[in-house]
Amino acid sequence: MKVAQKYSHLNGEEYLIVHHNDLYKEILDIIQSIDASMFMTKESKEKTMRGKMLYSPIELNKAFNEKFNKIGWHETRYQYYITTEPKLLPGLITLPIEEQKQYLISKGIKEPISSYKQTDFVKDQIAVEVQFGKYAFVAFDLFVKHLLFYSGGVINLGVEMLPTKKMQSQMSSGVAYYEGEVYNVLRHGRNNPPVPLLILGIEPEY
Repeated sequence: MKVAQKYSHLNGEEYLIVHHNDLYKEILDIIQSIDASMFMTKESKEKTMRGKMLYSPIELNKAFNEKFNKIGWHETRYQYYITTEPKLLPGLITLPIEEQKQYLISKGIKEPISSYKQTDFVKDQIAVEVQFGKYAFVAFDLFVKHLLFYSGGVINLGVEMLPTKKMQSQMSSGVAYYEGEVYNVLRHGRNNPPVPLLILGIEPEY
């Protein structure tokens, strides 16, 4: 496969080149090592393309997982406590998880709620999400997950990997694609979400 398009948000790519060019090369090498033709294994049951062979998101994800895990990229969880009190948030997010509960209790929250988020691959504070899922999953990655990990000090940059429209047209309906998701980011303005991102549009070597 190849990177057909890319969008650097808040100098995400520039940060990666300057501070972690070796990791950037690992990401690009993994993409280039995937032969997408091996994963056109899903037979469509949709009325508009019944019987057509499509790219399998499950098999593609499995291939990327194996490649990333093999060179030290691993799933990471970020645990935290929740508050709906805006005035408590600045003090809360700077604390380690072990101290967050007591902090909320000291502020009058009787039963603090704990939660967590997880991201596909993290290495040296760089997060990578490989996303062949529905639109809602990508919006969650870009506007919630990467931002949460960034504000919590777990990562310095989020990389989101998406199929281009060209590839998505050979997948089940509803799968998010690069052009549409970059458009959504641009519509929110140049500084939103407030986290450095590199969004990669990938597709087979046609």
